[in-house]
Amino acid sequence: MKTLYDGKTKTVLADEESGGVWLLFKDDATGENGVFDPGSNTVGGSVDGKGKIGLIISRYFFNLMAENGIPTHCLGADIDRCLMQVRKLTVPKLEFVLRYFTAGSMCRRFTLEEGIPFDPPYIEVTLKDDAQGDPLISERLCIMKGLLAEGQYTEALDILVKAGEVLKKELAQMGLTLIDFKIEIGYDEDGRMYMADEITPDIWRVRDRNGNVPNQIDCAKLILEKITKA
Repeated sequence: MKTLYDGKTKTVLADEESGGVWLLFKDDATGENGVFDPGSNTVGGSVDGKGKIGLIISRYFFNLMAENGIPTHCLGADIDRCLMQVRKLTVPKLEFVLRYFTAGSMCRRFTLEEGIPFDPPYIEVTLKDDAQGDPLISERLCIMKGLLAEGQYTEALDILVKAGEVLKKELAQMGLTLIDFKIEIGYDEDGRMYMADEITPDIWRVRDRNGNVPNQIDCAKLILEKITKA
């Protein structure tokens, strides 16, 4: 396969014979100085088996999204090879963030205490640009920069909110309160929008019943145990 893009925790591959597109889930995890953090923009280390666990969890949640009428890019998975087959999409360098409570970078940027609830949830859209610190971006700028067409910004936010409702409910049944999460959204040649990338503890923060916020490695182990028992 040909490498199209090599990211922090996944690699995008193209099968030159079939024309199919695949995501390779790597064992790398984001964080800094040996501390894992899903909100970090750097790789903090590697954990054996993380990629396979992430793929199992992603497949589970993508299937759940599809059952709830949310379009996704997931077409199937080869668990043993840590590969997910995905739709061929244009995925703009944007992250769509939904916050149920203040946390992480938001608290630092706006001098807010951790854990203040939002009702309704707070939406942010950021430009994926590590050098610029992933700045907030508006619909108008997305259109000006050619990242999205007219109407796609609103459609993407609709997918984000609906995905949040499904994710929040499912995690609550596992004893976890969703704090915030971020997703990527892509569109096909006809402009149809799909939830893309992954759905794992790498994209969310949660709080357990004891008030602790587990890192993405510990959270993934917990989720894996829950879904394999289901």
